[in-house]
Amino acid sequence: MAEAAAEPGSAHPVRYRDRVRRTRTAVRLTGYADLASVRAARLGRAARRWGLRLPPMVRDSLLPALLLLNIMTMRAPRELPVAVALTAALALPLLWRRRAPLTVFGAVAAAAFVQWLMDVQLPADIALLVALYTVAANSGRRGTLVAGAVVEAGVLLACLRWAAEGAFLPLFVAVTAMVVAAAVLGVNVRTTRAYLTAVEERAARLEQQQDQQARLAVAEERTRITREMHDIVTHNLSVMVALTDAAVYAQHRSPDKATTAMLQISETGRQALTDMRRSLGILRTDEPDAERHPLPGIAQLETLAAQMCAAGLPTRLKVRGSHAHIPATAQLTVYRLVQEALTNTLKHTPTGTHAKVRVLCSAETVAVDVTDSGPCPPLPGATPSGHGIPCMRERAAAYGGKLQAGPLPGGGWGIHTRLELGSSGATSA
Repeated sequence: MAEAAAEPGSAHPVRYRDRVRRTRTAVRLTGYADLASVRAARLGRAARRWGLRLPPMVRDSLLPALLLLNIMTMRAPRELPVAVALTAALALPLLWRRRAPLTVFGAVAAAAFVQWLMDVQLPADIALLVALYTVAANSGRRGTLVAGAVVEAGVLLACLRWAAEGAFLPLFVAVTAMVVAAAVLGVNVRTTRAYLTAVEERAARLEQQQDQQARLAVAEERTRITREMHDIVTHNLSVMVALTDAAVYAQHRSPDKATTAMLQISETGRQALTDMRRSLGILRTDEPDAERHPLPGIAQLETLAAQMCAAGLPTRLKVRGSHAHIPATAQLTVYRLVQEALTNTLKHTPTGTHAKVRVLCSAETVAVDVTDSGPCPPLPGATPSGHGIPCMRERAAAYGGKLQAGPLPGGGWGIHTRLELGSSGATSA
């Protein structure tokens, strides 16, 4: 019968409708309860945010104000003066607990001892726990232990005087647990604060180190670009100046040679533009010339020697050993060293000077020698200066090499260096 009554088509439709109505009511009440809990949580968060916006002095004054209000409303008129005075002595020092936690704790402990001597029980004794928490949160371990011992002594005295008969031990254990909880909570707050401070300092140091590394990277990249531009511009302009002088000299006597020189000038200019576009294109991923024109290397030394010969500096090149295994950056370094040395020879030596370039490639090293037959000592004011030699030393040092540059015993000028392909500097290059 009960099962039949639960069905919609049974002989008891009234009971079925009542059950459905009760179920809907229960669901509706559950939804109201969930909505009320959500609203209560929102109100709690809003109150917490509002409390955090208040100044610390205002937040610290709430507890003393509540304690004084409680005493003034709950005590009899004849007990009111003493109770208010003791409550003020216990609670008002809490206003300065963040500035001087140990001093405030001493003042509150002294007021509590006077209260014990006068045999007056007050709700304001909670100020001792607040002062203990503040000491634990702002002082070291020693101060926390001393303050905890003082409070525990006061708990023992209070329980001995005010505990009911047979209730000493439960009361003492309960109050001691509150003391331990206040101290542990304060220690946890201090530990968390110290941890957050350490994390912030570490983050600041890491940010500073990243900024320094970024600045160093920018400085290194700026130095690299300056070095590349110096080599490209100086070499090509020197060649173009030499070819222009030759064209001017030969324009009347030998127009064909002047035309050839002018064509070489235009070719040198186009080569300079290509080198600059190639060097700067490495910095941009969307630059097509970075992929279309590879970096110059040992294989391009023949073209460089031919260019110098056309500019009026007869150059003989010897390359020994295979350079297929040498990294592209190391080959670029060799090319720039030879280019800068020949450019200095072209700029600072008289007509008729010859140059020799020798490159010896091995499995682990690359030796570079560039000599010329210029006068020794060099002509007045013809000593290489500026950024040429320092740039060459920097390039050689990147591969663990030391550049030797100076006049030769038999006359002329020469440079020598040996690049270590397996050195640590090769990686940083």
